Amino acid sequence: MKAKADSATISFTAKGQIVIPRRYRREFRIGAGTRAVVTATPEGILIKPLTSRAIARGFGLLKRNPDGKSFAERWAEHTREEIALEERKPGRGIGAR
Repeated sequence: MKAKADSATISFTAKGQIVIPRRYRREFRIGAGTRAVVTATPEGILIKPLTSRAIARGFGLLKRNPDGKSFAERWAEHTREEIALEERKPGRGIGAR
């Protein structure tokens, strides 16, 4: 479901809390306890609810690479390569002063 480009006026409490209008809560399936990501954009504050529907859309986003290595394995390999490159620089090897 694609949200219509419309708006509503809301008010902030002294604690910075807001009430999302009912039509948006229904449209985006926001219930009690729903968590959200808050992002600063050039246009203002963007609030993205983390509903089961939103999570399902993002499922599989962080898939493994075709080589089958996890992120941790790839990062460890990258770190080893960086250390090896540093050690090959003149005056940087083991025992260099």
